[in-house]
Amino acid sequence: MASTNRALYLSHDGLTDPLGQSQILPYVTGLSAKGYQFTIISFEKRNAHLESKNLVALICKNNNITWIPLLYHKSPPIVSTLYDLWVLRKTVDQVIQRDKISILHCRSYPMSLVGLAAKRKWGVKFIFDMRGFWVDERVEGGLWNLNNLLYKIIYAYFKRKEKLFLKEADYIISLTNNAKREIESWGLKTAPIKVIPTCVDLQHFNPENISNELRKKKREELGVDPTEFLLVYAGSWGTWYLTNEIIKFFRILKKENNKSKFLIITPDKIDQASQDIIIRRANRIEMPLLLSCANGCVFFIKNSFSKKASSATKLGEMIAMNIPIVTNSGWGDINEYASENVLILENMSDNQLRYGVRKLLNAKNTLKHTQIERLSLPFGVNLYNEVYQNLLGLQMPSEPNTIK
Repeated sequence: MASTNRALYLSHDGLTDPLGQSQILPYVTGLSAKGYQFTIISFEKRNAHLESKNLVALICKNNNITWIPLLYHKSPPIVSTLYDLWVLRKTVDQVIQRDKISILHCRSYPMSLVGLAAKRKWGVKFIFDMRGFWVDERVEGGLWNLNNLLYKIIYAYFKRKEKLFLKEADYIISLTNNAKREIESWGLKTAPIKVIPTCVDLQHFNPENISNELRKKKREELGVDPTEFLLVYAGSWGTWYLTNEIIKFFRILKKENNKSKFLIITPDKIDQASQDIIIRRANRIEMPLLLSCANGCVFFIKNSFSKKASSATKLGEMIAMNIPIVTNSGWGDINEYASENVLILENMSDNQLRYGVRKLLNAKNTLKHTQIERLSLPFGVNLYNEVYQNLLGLQMPSEPNTIK
């Protein structure tokens, strides 16, 4: 018999990855504080695991979380993923039997293959935390070429599974209202859908924690003069991010204000460094101080079907740090966050980019965005708690069971 407060969380992203430390651990530790007993199975990349395993293990220990790290395999393609899923399925069966798990929380599509199988076998409650339209992201990001027969078969397979996940899950998590509306238009009978955007820890990303002296010292380390305007970009470089347009935006900024530099904070290897463009890697602890050095932020995301479901982590972090933002329309729920300090361009034309530059140069970064509360970590944790309570029968679902 399952224990009512025991949950198993599955993630193909590692807890030692930046994403794991910003978008998995904070939620799970928040839910643990509400009385749930968590086991997390994650796939860890060797170098990141060696670097951060002690920190993550300590966080888990202090929050009564059992962490089972598995080794992530990248090659050979497909075969390595199949092997990881085989290992995961064996591990999940063992944990469900041993710990009497009642809720199986699956982050994205590959983990949900195992989650659906476990629901059918063991009768556990299955949360499909979809994180976006993953299958279409792979295609639109150029990771799966549908001209290749193998990828075409894999795409069709996961599109079939996507419908099964939506129909057989006990609860669905969507990052955006836009994606929820898209799913509703499909006419499937699904579980309730809860919209929970990627949230930010306002205690960690808090500009009031950073003194002017610290900020000045860090800008000096970066080679940025006190009078220079520092533009920032943070996160992955490429795939769904319009990097050519981002660089073009900076070039226009440089023409408008010659005393400008561009800080790109990314884990990716990119060939953009110059006298005016600074490339840095940063862990989660370093991010608030680095961001505090910036006068403005830019990021552009591909306007495509899959990006209806996108919720950029950097949006909340920049808003929390009082950094004015220029981005584009057509992705996620971004239009809901438009404000004096969140400028949304209609397109990527030169006129629009120049308009964005001029607005950014005149923006004020003194007041927090009024909608930061809905991107705050406690808000997100409370929404997840509602899902867990519904599944455990502690309250009735607020969302309809049938989508029309």
